[in-house]
Amino acid sequence: MEQIVQQSLHNLVQRLRAEQHNSEDRFTVEYDSDWPSVCYLSEAATGDQVKWQPVAMDTPLSFANIENALHITLNEQYCHFFTTNWSFNLLTQASEGPCELLQVCNQEDFERLQQNLIGHLMMKQRLKQPPTLFFGLTDEEDFILSVDNASGEVVLEQVGKHPVRCLAPDLATFLDGLR
Repeated sequence: MEQIVQQSLHNLVQRLRAEQHNSEDRFTVEYDSDWPSVCYLSEAATGDQVKWQPVAMDTPLSFANIENALHITLNEQYCHFFTTNWSFNLLTQASEGPCELLQVCNQEDFERLQQNLIGHLMMKQRLKQPPTLFFGLTDEEDFILSVDNASGEVVLEQVGKHPVRCLAPDLATFLDGLR
């Protein structure tokens, strides 16, 4: 599963790069000297636009602390999605509309993701709903893209509610369908 998700993520980045000449520059971000990242292609004054690129992680990251604290095993494909590249968020298009795939650009960003995921999973527990693992935003208010932790399906869900519908049987298939 690891290599499938990694390959699908790599292929998506390549498609976005190839299409970028026809649209906004998806690989430009505001430089922040207080938010260091190996993704920046140059240094600049804080607030200036700089080009960036995803960089393969060479340090293994883990969600074990969440799994141990919440007594849950996180879906493997979800873990691989966030431990493949250092990257800023990816703006892309699903058949349902625009979406933003969350990514992590440094260690602090990964820790922030984990804190938010813990909050999300605890909310799901309080609401007695099956666990889902968020990984993207949509242009619909309060709707997020998630992986159903048990089935591995990519689902659309409104925050605090049960998933509305299944978008793909797995994360790799979902990534392969983005443009």
